[in-house]
Amino acid sequence: MEAIGLTFPMMVVLGLLLFTVILFVSEVVRIDFAAILVMVLLGLLSQVPGLESLADVSQLFDGLASNAVVSIIAVMIIGAGLDKTGLMSKVAALILKHGGQTEARVVPIISGTVGVISSFMQNVGAAALFLPVVSRIAVRTELPLSRLLMPMGFCAILGGTMTMVGSSPLILLNDLIHTANNTLPEADRMETFGLFSVTPVGLALVATGILYFVLFGRWILPSGQKGGDATSGQTTKDYLKSIYGLKTDIFEITIPEGHPVAGQTFDDVIQRYHVYIIGSAYQGKTWFAPVIQTEITPPCRLAVLGRAREVRHMAEDAGFILHDKLDVFAEDYAPTKSGVAEVVIPPGSSLVGKCAHDVVFRKTYGASMLAIHRGEETLSLVSTEDHEPTQIAEVPFRAGDTLVLLTTWEALTRLSRNRDFVVVTTDYPQEELRPTKVGWALLFFLIAVLLILFTDLRLSLCLLTGAAGMILTRVLDIDEAYNAVSWSTVFLLASLIPLGQAVQSSGTATWIAQEILIILDGWPVWSLQAGLAILATVFTLIMSNVGATVLLVPLAISIAIAAGGDPAIFALTVAISTSNSFLIPTHQVNALIMGPAGYRVMDFVKSGGIMTILFLVVSLAVMNLVF
Repeated sequence: MEAIGLTFPMMVVLGLLLFTVILFVSEVVRIDFAAILVMVLLGLLSQVPGLESLADVSQLFDGLASNAVVSIIAVMIIGAGLDKTGLMSKVAALILKHGGQTEARVVPIISGTVGVISSFMQNVGAAALFLPVVSRIAVRTELPLSRLLMPMGFCAILGGTMTMVGSSPLILLNDLIHTANNTLPEADRMETFGLFSVTPVGLALVATGILYFVLFGRWILPSGQKGGDATSGQTTKDYLKSIYGLKTDIFEITIPEGHPVAGQTFDDVIQRYHVYIIGSAYQGKTWFAPVIQTEITPPCRLAVLGRAREVRHMAEDAGFILHDKLDVFAEDYAPTKSGVAEVVIPPGSSLVGKCAHDVVFRKTYGASMLAIHRGEETLSLVSTEDHEPTQIAEVPFRAGDTLVLLTTWEALTRLSRNRDFVVVTTDYPQEELRPTKVGWALLFFLIAVLLILFTDLRLSLCLLTGAAGMILTRVLDIDEAYNAVSWSTVFLLASLIPLGQAVQSSGTATWIAQEILIILDGWPVWSLQAGLAILATVFTLIMSNVGATVLLVPLAISIAIAAGGDPAIFALTVAISTSNSFLIPTHQVNALIMGPAGYRVMDFVKSGGIMTILFLVVSLAVMNLVF
């Protein structure tokens, strides 16, 4: 192959690459704007005589309509649709129920699950679908989102190496091998890889990623940013204690079958013990704010709010079973679904002069009234340091009263439209879930997945079919779909695509490869393979992994044949190593998780640097052991 000399356009592209890295690492401007700035600069430079090869201005913004970017937009909408039905909250609850609530247990479950899913669908799709799940888990466990999203994102990338359909480079690999075979003598022709040929490599990489974060996560992951989509971040217990002096918490108890309280009402229990019954469960169905005149039918469970000693006294005295933690009610009282809110009774409200019993408050408004704050006084069924307990359900409302409610955010959204109340609490998820739409959401998600797996349609069209179906069936409305898209992620990726194209079209990529291979000339076969893995890793940071694969696989095959190595293994080394993209947030998955977790570029450099080395060592070792 004829040697390629360094040209002026190549020098300009190298300068742009250096400029991009400096902007990313220094973060003097936001990373998405830095990418836009580089794209604009690339377009302007292409107008300079002699630099026309850098970019075609008529195609400079094609990245916004690229298959990858449109796929990300669609998968964000699909994820929001599944989340809107409450499905993702149920998945989060399931993980917490069976996996515990500590970082050491949650990280392997989330990361392992996403890794397996991404082995059969695009890794960014798997990451986007689990983003709301991880957000809810972060709120429920009070773990920083920044400590959960990076392990999930890295394992989504690693999971793409588990099958030959897990990532675009591996999908392309067999086609590139077929093309190369046409030019090779019979003795050098390669066998193509089966669907699960790379599974041992992928499993080893995913296991390495999980172990890496479990063992060293406390030192390498940022811990400052609290995650999730809760309200103020305080639990019900903390809020009531800090604001109103109510030292309460939520407990779950069971009334066993045959218990003598059968036929009595919740009100009877409340009068004997100073607690709130805020939820009930019977025959698999739960009620968030049950009417206190409801008759008790054992066996059933109750969610009770009160002082720990009062609840323990009630359980021991009445013969109830007190559970160590919330089980049946864990999802209902998660901060993502419900919490403490404050509403004011305004002058002219129809409630003035009436009490909670008069208006059947729980049944009418779907909320439990915990206290009435009136002037300097707080009236509550639970005693405080300054006040004895009060039967607040019998206290007539006055104009200006602040009612302290335990409510679902859906019910609070409805209250905000009721003229009898002025909702003071504003920092809560003001949206209504649509559990009745879960069937439609799952149907169109399944349609999108089946189209990806069993048709030759472009990935973006398959995913947009699912997204459009969810909008059409009103799982989401179009405004909610727009709001579901992280536009900073979209512009970050779309703006970097022209730079990757310039690296390739100007010949810069070929020149870099040539220079590195000259350095490696005469080295042992294993070192040539390692050199190609490092080269592919570097290329995937500055251009698309598909572009890096198309460029380097033919070179790898030629080097292997000349050095007496296995060309198929050298080609596979390149295709797998293009997934080694952890150092900077140029990979689609890294760009996706950067905003929600509040990561900085240096967070990726710190965590991703070690992961990059581990990836190289493990992938090369397993490939040589297996093949």
